[in-house]
Amino acid sequence: MLGKRQLVTLSALTLAALSALLPLAARPAQARTETILYNFGGEGGALPQGNLTSHGGNLYGTTTEGGPYGGGGTVFELSPNGSGGWNETVLHSFQNSGAGGSLPGPSVIFDSAGNLYGTAANGGEYGGGVMFELSPVGTSWTETVLYNFCSAANCTDGGEPHASLIPGTAGNFYGTTWKGGAYSGGTVFELRPSGSDWIEQVIYNATDYILDGVTMDAAGNIFGHTYSTVFELSPGTNGGWNPSVIHTFGSGTDGKAPVGTPALDSAGNLYGATLYGGANGFGTVYKLSHRKKGTWTEQILHSFKGGRKDGQGPFAGIVFGTFGKIYGTTAFGGEFGYRQGGYGTVFELVPPGKGKYEEKVLWSFNITDGEYPYGSLILDSAGNLYGTAASGGSSGVGVVFEVTPEGAR
Repeated sequence: MLGKRQLVTLSALTLAALSALLPLAARPAQARTETILYNFGGEGGALPQGNLTSHGGNLYGTTTEGGPYGGGGTVFELSPNGSGGWNETVLHSFQNSGAGGSLPGPSVIFDSAGNLYGTAANGGEYGGGVMFELSPVGTSWTETVLYNFCSAANCTDGGEPHASLIPGTAGNFYGTTWKGGAYSGGTVFELRPSGSDWIEQVIYNATDYILDGVTMDAAGNIFGHTYSTVFELSPGTNGGWNPSVIHTFGSGTDGKAPVGTPALDSAGNLYGATLYGGANGFGTVYKLSHRKKGTWTEQILHSFKGGRKDGQGPFAGIVFGTFGKIYGTTAFGGEFGYRQGGYGTVFELVPPGKGKYEEKVLWSFNITDGEYPYGSLILDSAGNLYGTAASGGSSGVGVVFEVTPEGAR
């Protein structure tokens, strides 16, 4: 099983609805700033490594440690308190390696009835993690384990899911495991309700590790990546899926080690980031354009430079803003602590009038306001950005932050 600090969540936002402008309360325009919305610590959870979910004006997310029941992580809610601050409520606390799972994945998603769904990488009946549902009951939430991974012999059903889920069209969910499967390289799975039970089907067995979640286009094609490739799963006949590798990363200027859930634009192009590679070896933001006869062409939109004036090592995918802008985070680099590798940044890519995208570092973290933002961002209708940093803050165990880009409306 994964040790808590061994797992560095690389998943980014999976729901298409959350990669666009979100219905958070709009805030007045101001200069480029960062605001700490919440400092984690104690029973409120610790080490948030994923992205937030916006629902009804509140923010929801997970922490990989902390909570009152053995420190197995939490699912939390942040609500505006009416005075400019935010209050945290722990909706669920996981026990270390407990039957209900532990080490929750990077995000949770809602269904139309207001239930929350997610995964936990450890624990469960067979120790391979779980998919869970949290249902509101009065003022509390009740957890139901929908599936225990590694229930099949030799863990051929997959084990240790730690990426975000995406919903299908008939109450089903799709996700990934980073271990198990026919080749032990991880799986893409479908979980669908069947009466009072849930049935799991492995729809893709990887030969290399799948570290992040998947996304789906309007035609029902699923896209994801292993540690070295980007793949597409197309619906076939009789419920099957047709896999194809649409891009293989090298170790050079096209990037290495893709991270985060890929993001689709309205034209069906695929965007993402790589942890390494690029012109300077510090990672990239890339675009895969769909060409005729099923081919895809890669374009590097930005190669990170590292050091004091740029980020390095993005651990999450990107999110689209208005006017073609792209936003994301790097886990390292930036103005502070650059001699030690830096504490991470929030960046903006502005589409080119001529030539390449222009990158702006919107914020460099300095420990007191957070460090190591491993997760992806979400936006509100005014263009403000929200995310988590895995450590730093007043207690040193992570924060939820807001960054307001200059000119946000």
